[in-house]
Amino acid sequence: MMLNTTKSTELFARAQRVIPGGVNSPVRAFKSVRRDPLFITRAEGSTLYDADGNAYLDFVNSWGPMLLGHSFPAVKEAILQAVQDGTSYGAPTEKEIVLAELICEMMPSIEMVRLVSSGTEATMSAARLARAFTKRDKLIKIEGCYHGHGDSFLIKAGSGATTLGEPNSPGVTQGVSQDTLIAPYNDAAAIRALYAAYPGQIAALMIEPIPANMGVILPQDGYLQELRAITQEHGSLLIFDEVISGFRVAPGGAQELYGVLPDLTTLGKIIGGGLPIGAYGGRKEIMQMMSPSGPVYQAGTLSGNPIAVSTGIATLQVIQQENVIERLNQTSARCIEQIRTILQAAPIPTCVNAIGSMSTIFFQAGPVNNYRDALKSNTEQYAAFFNAMLEQGIYLAPSQFEAAFVSLAHSDDDLARTREAIKTAMELLMGLY
Repeated sequence: MMLNTTKSTELFARAQRVIPGGVNSPVRAFKSVRRDPLFITRAEGSTLYDADGNAYLDFVNSWGPMLLGHSFPAVKEAILQAVQDGTSYGAPTEKEIVLAELICEMMPSIEMVRLVSSGTEATMSAARLARAFTKRDKLIKIEGCYHGHGDSFLIKAGSGATTLGEPNSPGVTQGVSQDTLIAPYNDAAAIRALYAAYPGQIAALMIEPIPANMGVILPQDGYLQELRAITQEHGSLLIFDEVISGFRVAPGGAQELYGVLPDLTTLGKIIGGGLPIGAYGGRKEIMQMMSPSGPVYQAGTLSGNPIAVSTGIATLQVIQQENVIERLNQTSARCIEQIRTILQAAPIPTCVNAIGSMSTIFFQAGPVNNYRDALKSNTEQYAAFFNAMLEQGIYLAPSQFEAAFVSLAHSDDDLARTREAIKTAMELLMGLY
C-alpha cells in the first residue's frame, strides 16, 4: 500500500513558488531518492508525524542533535521556562557561562569556548582564528568532510591527493580555493606530502575525526594520532569538527574516544538540544586572540541565545549522567550486528560502517575508508531501499552519503521493527535487481 502524502506534495508545490527548490537546505528536497519531500508537523520520542498524519520511526534525528529523542521532557521544560523570561537579549547571561563550563568540563581539549549560532559559523571562525594565530594562510581540508557552507570548505579535490582544490560552488573565488588544500581521508602520507610541498604556509588541518557527511567513515588505527604528530611537527593547528561526533560517540566526543587532543574543536547540534547553536573552543592561548580580548573579530547578536543555551544545558546534563552514552552505544551495536546478519543473507552487495549510535549502510561490497570509496556505492539501490523503508514507516536520510542516528528514545521494539523492515526492503530489492 502506497503512503498517502498528498498534503506534503501540495505543500512542496506551494514552497517552490517562494523558496529556492522548495526547501531551506538542499538535501531536504529528496531529489536523490526521487520523490517529493515530506513536510513534518510534529515529533515525539522516536517518531515523526507528517502533514498527512503518517508516523515514522526517525533515524535522521534532525541530522544528529536529537540524541535524547524528540520532545525530551527536560529539554522541553527548559524551553518553556526560558521563554517565560524572554527570547533574546543581545546581552550576557549566566546560562551562557553554565553551558561554557559544561563544554569545557566534558571536552578534553577545550579550555575556553565561544558560542555562536551554527556549526558553519563555528568552523568559519575556527579557520580564521587558526590563520591569525599561526600567521599563515593555507588550510588543509579532507576530501568528503563537510564543515558547513563557508567558502573555504566548499572545495572539491583535484585529480591527485595533493593538488590544489577547485571551487565546488559558483560564488567561491579562485583566490579562496588556492588557499585550500585537499587530501583523502585515512591517508596520512598525503598530509605529509602537503606539508612538504607548502613548508611554513599551512595554518591548520581541519577534519571530521569521524566523518558522517560522506556516510559514516571510521579512522584507521593510528590515523588521527599521526595527524596530531604531523601538525605539531610543522607548527600547524589541528582542528576537529565534532559538530556530529561531539557528545555522541562519547561524552567527550571523538577526541575522548581516540585519545587525540586537537588545538581547536568546533561543536553544534547536540549542544543546543535541537535548537540553533554552535561553538568553537580550544587552548586558552589561542582562544584569547578572539575579540574583545584579542584582535580576531567575530560577533553575533544571537550568539548564546537564552533559549538555545537553556536546552543545551539540559541536554548535556543528561549526557553527563552515568553510562547514558555507553548504554546507547551498546544498544546500537547489538542492533547493527543483527542488521549486518540480515544484509549478508541478501545477494545485493552492502557494507555497514558504524560507531556508537551512528551508522551508514553502503550499497556496495566495501570496504569504505574514504570519499572515493563511498562514491562507488549504488545510489539507485539506496533510493529503492529508502523508499521501501519509508513505505514501512521508517524515516532514513534521503541520501546514500549520510548517517543514521539512534536516540535514547528508540525502544527495543522500535529497533526490532526496523530490522523487520530491512528484511522486507531487501526482499523487494532482490526482485528489482
